[in-house]
Amino acid sequence: MIASVRGVVASVALDHAVLEVGGVGLAVRATPSTLAGLRRGEQARLATSLVVREDSLTLFGFASDAARELFELVQSVSGVGPKIALALLAVLDPEALRAALASGDTAALTRAPGIGRKGAERLVLELRDKVGPAAAPAGSGTVDEAGGDTGGSVLAWRPQLTEALVGLGFTPKQSEDAVAAVAAGTDDPAVDGGDVGQLLRRALSLLGRSR
Repeated sequence: MIASVRGVVASVALDHAVLEVGGVGLAVRATPSTLAGLRRGEQARLATSLVVREDSLTLFGFASDAARELFELVQSVSGVGPKIALALLAVLDPEALRAALASGDTAALTRAPGIGRKGAERLVLELRDKVGPAAAPAGSGTVDEAGGDTGGSVLAWRPQLTEALVGLGFTPKQSEDAVAAVAAGTDDPAVDGGDVGQLLRRALSLLGRSR
């Protein structure tokens, strides 16, 4: 396996870049965000995954090892190949993708081209336990400097939820408005308990209706 490549960026196209490594130009497929960070003539290092087919050898590149690991992990699910795996990482950054899988956020997953509702549910079912929790458990009894219990307070989860929505591709203004609407719920166990996974689904539902 080719775990990474380092070399001078020879060219950058819409879906791939060419890196000169030891006198050989390697074409590396990557997401738009990864390609946007490359500059022609400059040195670059990409974590890579080599996909071998009967008629082709395709090298995929990523800005981080975490992204490469997720790319390979999602392909362990039946029906998910490298094209769909790359599409998931093009729509969701590694942390957002982990959060969506861990919290069962199928709405976020279906934003990727090629992923329908059933495919998203299968991804969650098979990978939820492999990606770890989306966030620290709510109500864990964390004590702040003033001696109070921060678990479950609105201040504890609002910034986290806003950041998650921005990571999913929404603007800061859209994210803040959705979080404010969710936080306005009174006598709501999810709000009072800081259930970030459930609150994220509600915010995405609100944002979906506003489009």
